[in-house]
Amino acid sequence: MSKEVLRHIPGITFLREAKAELKKVTWPGRTQIWYSTLVVIAFTLLVSVYLGILDAVLLWVSRALLGR
Repeated sequence: MSKEVLRHIPGITFLREAKAELKKVTWPGRTQIWYSTLVVIAFTLLVSVYLGILDAVLLWVSRALLGR
């Protein structure tokens, strides 16, 4: 296909601009990815512990109120 035909295909301009923008991105290194992964895992564990404790407390409160 000629370049003139490609210009009129919908989305081609978008794809070219997206490719140009991706060349400008500063991608993270291995170390930054590793530490970011550890932060996500730690935060997930903290939230799961918090929710587990909250669930246990609310279960205890509901059983105390309902007498079961």
